[in-house]
Amino acid sequence: MIQKIRNWASDTFEEFETFAVDVIYDRRDDLRAQLFGAFLKGLSLLFTLIVKLRNRLYQWKILKNQPLGCLVVVVGNLTVGGTGKTPVVEIFARNLAQRGRKVAILSRGYKSRKEPAWRRFWRLISHQEEPPPKIVSDGTNVLLDSEQAGDEPYMLACNLPGVIVLCDPNRVKAGFYAVKHLGVDTLVLDDGYQYFPLKGRLNLLLIDKGNPFGNYSLLPRGILREPISHMDRASYIFLTKSDGEPDPEIVEAIRKHHPKVEIIECAHRPQYLQNIQTGERLELEVLKNARIGAFSGIATPENFETGLLSFGARLEDRQRFLDHHRFSRRELDYISLQARRKGLEMVVTTEKDAVRIPKDFETSVPFYYLRLEIEILSGAQDFEEAVARICFPKEELRIRGGHPRVP
Repeated sequence: MIQKIRNWASDTFEEFETFAVDVIYDRRDDLRAQLFGAFLKGLSLLFTLIVKLRNRLYQWKILKNQPLGCLVVVVGNLTVGGTGKTPVVEIFARNLAQRGRKVAILSRGYKSRKEPAWRRFWRLISHQEEPPPKIVSDGTNVLLDSEQAGDEPYMLACNLPGVIVLCDPNRVKAGFYAVKHLGVDTLVLDDGYQYFPLKGRLNLLLIDKGNPFGNYSLLPRGILREPISHMDRASYIFLTKSDGEPDPEIVEAIRKHHPKVEIIECAHRPQYLQNIQTGERLELEVLKNARIGAFSGIATPENFETGLLSFGARLEDRQRFLDHHRFSRRELDYISLQARRKGLEMVVTTEKDAVRIPKDFETSVPFYYLRLEIEILSGAQDFEEAVARICFPKEELRIRGGHPRVP
């Protein structure tokens, strides 16, 4: 009986959350959605005031930020979800490590398993020290799973041997720990554009070319975390998910708020399919005329599904879940059952979703994930050159122009 009540409460909450997300992304326009949208608009105005006040408090030095004495590269965005941060973090961290830097990625561990509230309360009243950050990877071994670490940190840890991955909402504390105890000289902040407490940062701002600013409203009515005028803090702007076609409107919007910023345009390119159970890799050509199913729990599932269709796949079953949804056995069994009943050749999901599938999950229809990698279209020759120019400008100047290296 108790389990039935829990399941009902969970299903009801998820149904409401799905409805709210549809309103935020303007996917619904019925009367109920319009009324709820008007309510959210009022909350957005309040949130806008809070965001602007916080920004001012840091500008006026009332709230302080701290230097860590090392290179800090921030990868973030103005909106919630969907800009393709993780591949950019991965390629920057990999290139920095290949250049001899000791790199640590700092993540807040969104949707990871949290310390129980009672334990935090007891530590507060008993004046105990805060625990150290979670070490997802020490650079040699992956130490936590996706439930403990969160999707992105776990995926980055698996894909980046030699790079340390830490999780903690307090990125200053995590950064100090990485520098002091792990000998790190370079920090990469995943989703850190709004994280002001760290000083001396290179801000790499990502903007989704297909949906740059949503409906231009801040949360919770829109997808913006802060006003678009705040892009003026960016050191560089990456225009992601580009199709290569010129878009003067987006460029004009960027130039209006940040006239001199350098814009680097890039695309997320599918590379191959990998079997979640066996690790087998398939070329993307197998998708042509293949009868497949697809499921995902990401912010913009439309881009993922459109990508599969562009390779000629016949998408005969699709399941969409909320961003960062943790799949239950019941849901995975249902997806597998539907695929078997329809005689589908395979089921495809995203790499980020694949890390939330239990390793011992068995299915009669093979499950694959689509591997994406990022490629520069304009603004730099490639990511190796971009990393050199952004993170090591003096060294790059010496190589290109023959000037003496400045220590």
